[in-house]
Amino acid sequence: MAHINDNFQKLPGSYLFTEIGRRVNAYSAAHPEKSIIRLGIGDVTLPLPKSVIEAMHKAVDEMAVKETFRGYGPEQGYAFLREAIAENDYKARGANIEPDEIFVSDGAKSDCSNIGDIFGIDNKVAVCDPVYPVYVDSNAMAGRAGDYVAELGRWSNLIYMPCTSDNGFVPELPAAKNEMGERIAPDMIYLCYPNNPMGMGITREELKKWVDYAIENESVILYDAAYEAYITEDLPHTIYEVAGAEKCAIEFRSFSKNAGFTGTRCGFAVVPKALKVRNGAGELVSLNGLWSRRQSTKMNGVPYIVQRGAEAVYSEEGKKETKALVDYYLENAGIIRQGLVEAGYTVYGGVNAPYVWLKVPEGMTSWEFFDMLLDKAGVVGTPGSGFGPCGEGYFRLTGFGSRENTVKAIERIKALNA
Repeated sequence: MAHINDNFQKLPGSYLFTEIGRRVNAYSAAHPEKSIIRLGIGDVTLPLPKSVIEAMHKAVDEMAVKETFRGYGPEQGYAFLREAIAENDYKARGANIEPDEIFVSDGAKSDCSNIGDIFGIDNKVAVCDPVYPVYVDSNAMAGRAGDYVAELGRWSNLIYMPCTSDNGFVPELPAAKNEMGERIAPDMIYLCYPNNPMGMGITREELKKWVDYAIENESVILYDAAYEAYITEDLPHTIYEVAGAEKCAIEFRSFSKNAGFTGTRCGFAVVPKALKVRNGAGELVSLNGLWSRRQSTKMNGVPYIVQRGAEAVYSEEGKKETKALVDYYLENAGIIRQGLVEAGYTVYGGVNAPYVWLKVPEGMTSWEFFDMLLDKAGVVGTPGSGFGPCGEGYFRLTGFGSRENTVKAIERIKALNA
């Protein structure tokens, strides 16, 4: 008899954004006359850049001709895209990442989850709190998270690293040893900068502390840099700008937020050849080789047409066009941030990321604020508690909406406090 993976049944309720969609759909059905503005899910609203579309059209034409038709591509990604990524995203920033350390995928969300395939289920995992739910849910499905404790809103076997206004939303390093000197450092550490949901960046000095900690304790940092294009201050765009990171970190990147690939799907993971972990026998093993083998088995590759579109992002025109997209969404975030300040809210983020993190009114939970904002203003955001216990009392709004809707949403919110 076949058996299911019982860890799936431990997942509480539904996925955060599925629950948001359910509530909004129910409200809309009950109030069809209401105009709803969605600033909750981090989906882009502008079309793909012109250079990307042109590259895709050319690739489609190639697929229609026998001489240029392509079937299965390399599971790790076409060389033309991996080389463009290595040159523009890494070597241009002083990071010596080679094309064969880059693995093209259908997006950072998939990579953040799928990377768990390479790690044993007995690895101890540390996550920030608040946190992007995929990091937690994927490890819960794999069996690393333990059991969900509903009254605490936490998993029993995860190490939670609080990110609050008191610590500038940068977590403290976890304890490495207990009172008896035994190792208790996490084996896998998820970091996201600029982070989601809070929209905050991290300095090189702070990031260096994490790299040094990981090297000293033989931990692996799983670094989500999906929003690096939104950095406006002097902050690292990649963890590999920090010396030693290639020995302890895997980085995830995406074309979704900077070039509008949310519906097209393309991203990549960087697994350096210098990164090694121990197997069951205590021997050091290269993760790059293992991940390449995993890709060969489980990936047919991102379509050639999509990868040609992603390559165009690095063209001279592509860089200008993607910068225009990023600037547009950052300006939206600035409108949200300024409007909320004028309305009397305490706000964070919106400078190095398209997300604005606001403190909800005293005496309200984040879901109560969600319901109030939906009912009174017709605006949809994301309750902070959906990202973890430390997110309670906070709320996320995204700059990924249209300019018209962003302005309308802020006018409606400000009117509530008039």
